[in-house]
Amino acid sequence: MKYLVTGGAGFIGSSIVSALIDQGQDVRVADNFSTGRIHNLADVQDSIEIVKGDLAELDYAHKVVDDVDYVIHQAAIPSVPRSVVDPIGNNQSGVIATLNLLVAARDAGVLRMTYASSSSIYGEARDRGPKTEDMLSVPLSPYGVSKLASEQYCMAFYTVYGFEVVALRYFNVFGPRQDPESEYAAVIPRFITALLKGNAPKIYGDGEQTRDFTYVGNIVNANIHALDHPEAPGQIFNIAMGSGSSLNDLVKMLHKLIGVNINPDYAEARPGDIRHSYADVSKALNILQFKAEISVVDGLQNTIDWYRSLNDNKTPK
Repeated sequence: MKYLVTGGAGFIGSSIVSALIDQGQDVRVADNFSTGRIHNLADVQDSIEIVKGDLAELDYAHKVVDDVDYVIHQAAIPSVPRSVVDPIGNNQSGVIATLNLLVAARDAGVLRMTYASSSSIYGEARDRGPKTEDMLSVPLSPYGVSKLASEQYCMAFYTVYGFEVVALRYFNVFGPRQDPESEYAAVIPRFITALLKGNAPKIYGDGEQTRDFTYVGNIVNANIHALDHPEAPGQIFNIAMGSGSSLNDLVKMLHKLIGVNINPDYAEARPGDIRHSYADVSKALNILQFKAEISVVDGLQNTIDWYRSLNDNKTPK
C-alpha cells in the first residue's frame, strides 16, 4: 500500500512517516516547508518520496494523491496565536487546503483518509468537564474555526460521495521534534528547553488552565489504526489521555523529571486561549477500539531525553 502524509516534515507528520517506514510501507510526503523541517525526515529521507508544494493549489493536491491508497492529512499551521495574527493565511492552509485534498483524493480513488482535527474546535463549551464529540462546538480562535470547517467538509464528503474519511481531534500533542523556538511554540517544548537551560518557564495566565497533554506516539498509533478499522469512516473521535493537567502541575512534573526547581515567570493571558480542556475518550475506546497507551510521564521523559540528546541542549533551527 502507498501512503501520503501531508505535512510530513512537521512534528507529528514526520513521526507518522517514521512509523510507516518501520512497518515497511511505501510513503510519499507532501509539505510546503513553511513550518515543516527537512531534518525531521533525516533518518528516513532515502526511503521516502518528497513532493514540495502547497495544498492550497488544487493542481498540487491532484499531483500528490496520484497512485495513493491512503492519505494521512496533517498539514496545517498549528498555532492558535498565529491564526489570530493571520486569519486569512490560516484559512488558506487549513480550510482551502483540506477541501482541495478531499476533492483530489475522491477523484483519485483513495481508499481512506484521516484528518488531523483539534480540541480547539470546542472552545469554552462546557468550561468544566470532559469534551465529548457530540457537544456544541464554539471555537474561540480562527484556528479552531478552520479546524471545525475542515472537519465538517470531511463528514460531508463521506455523506455525499461515500469517501471514507475519519476525523481525529487531537488534544495538546507533545513529543520529540516539536520546535520550541518558534514565536508560537507549544507549551511543553518551551518549558522543557527553558528548564534544561536553567531558565524560568513562561506561563501565560495564572497557570491553573488545564490541558489534556497527549504524547505523539499515541497520535501516530491512532492514525494508523483508524485507516484499518471498519467502523471508523464518517466518524469523529477525540484522541487524548482523557484527563486534564494544569500548567502549574506540568511544571512540577518537569521539575521532578529534569531535577530542577525553577519558579515559572507568569505573563498576561493570550487572546483565544481556552481555559479548560480535556477529553472524553469513551467513543474512541468503544467504537474505534483505541486507547492511548503511552502515559504523560513516560512521554515527558522521552521528550526530555530527546532534547538532552541534542548538542548543548540546543534544538535544530
